[in-house]
Amino acid sequence: MMAGPGEGAHPRQPHIPDLHVRLRAELGRIDEQLRAMLDAMDRLQGLLDAVVAISREVELPAVLHRIVTTAMDLVGARYGAMGVLDASGDHLERFIAVGLSEQERADLTEIGLPRGLGVLGHLIRHPGPLRLESIPAHPAYAGFPPGHPSLNTLLGVAISVRGEIYGDLYLSERRDGRPFDVHDENVVVALAGAAGIAIENVRLFEQVRVGAEQFQRLLLPTLPDLRPFSAAAIYRPAAEPRHVGGDWYDAIPLPGNVVAVVIGDVVGHDLQAAAAMASTRNMLRALLYERGSAPGAVLAQLDRTLQAITDNPVTTTMLARIEPSGPGWRLHWSTAGHVPPLLIVPGRGAEYLFAEPGLPLGVDSEQPRPDYSRVLPPDATVVFFTDGLIEDPARSIDESLDELAGLATAYAALPLQEFVQALADHHPSDGHDDMAVLALRSPRA
Repeated sequence: MMAGPGEGAHPRQPHIPDLHVRLRAELGRIDEQLRAMLDAMDRLQGLLDAVVAISREVELPAVLHRIVTTAMDLVGARYGAMGVLDASGDHLERFIAVGLSEQERADLTEIGLPRGLGVLGHLIRHPGPLRLESIPAHPAYAGFPPGHPSLNTLLGVAISVRGEIYGDLYLSERRDGRPFDVHDENVVVALAGAAGIAIENVRLFEQVRVGAEQFQRLLLPTLPDLRPFSAAAIYRPAAEPRHVGGDWYDAIPLPGNVVAVVIGDVVGHDLQAAAAMASTRNMLRALLYERGSAPGAVLAQLDRTLQAITDNPVTTTMLARIEPSGPGWRLHWSTAGHVPPLLIVPGRGAEYLFAEPGLPLGVDSEQPRPDYSRVLPPDATVVFFTDGLIEDPARSIDESLDELAGLATAYAALPLQEFVQALADHHPSDGHDDMAVLALRSPRA
């Protein structure tokens, strides 16, 4: 029998070109999703990198500038700014702008800080995120000052610190010419949250650093009356904000017209170093008043005492005694791993009193500590200092010592306080460590 109509026929297959169209459309959709995922991953990685970069800064101006530049990088903005509110929360006390030309910056500097009017004022009063495709179309728009670049698009986000509005972050003009979108807003809002934490951290750190520095300065003595000698001292903290050092100095008048001078440096850059410095200085003072021994014997006793009753870090120090000797004076000294003092005699220039430095305190208290002696001419200046005055990894220690000797010779005629100030201002070190300088001048003949 012959099959009837439709009997035994194959089902109708889709047309091949239709399959290709649908497949291309599906692949296109998948490609778009993958691109969106990759873009989201890039944004997330960029955000994480930005948070890390902001967190590394330890000074407030650097943190604020870094917040602006990283926000610009995250969304590809041509211009960025941050306004910091004053205590009233109504006006700006600081404004950081990035992306301006030199001429634009000069023109706006003459005008002064923005007064928080117009769209900026709207953001101050309404700190929620604000995205604009046309700044001039906003009801609060009040015009740009002379010299200001003409801007259209805006993304504004508030930055909060401890629940209070600290300021606003402003971004304008994407480099690709498109307006800011919701993804830009989300990533900048996330950055603003991290920025608030970074600002709070750096403010807390600054309080701790300033408090620690004040604590260390309080531990350093006001030099007593050492007549017939004159003396002056200066302490400078490290340029690196994290550093609170253990440098110290002391000068003590003793019976018999004797003057004791101490300079020292506790290893470390923290409050523990400053506390160790205080305990070492106080123990040394007690030993000086209790004993009339030579400097080497006093340092040896100090070393044994410190090792017996403290866990203080390793310390370098130098102890000197200036004693009457006939019609003049004699300098006796012993050193525990410290840099040598510098002797400046009028008409003879500067000379380092090199001697076997010995071991620092806290290394081996059984090692002998020899004493050294030198006649101190009239009107001579002895400079005791810590290595923070001369250390620079980019140059040899001999080069730094030579430069310091040249500076000391050049400024030797100054009054003593101006002299130590000049050495601290023009020192040959790179400033990475704190420094202490004490200068003592013998009476004229």
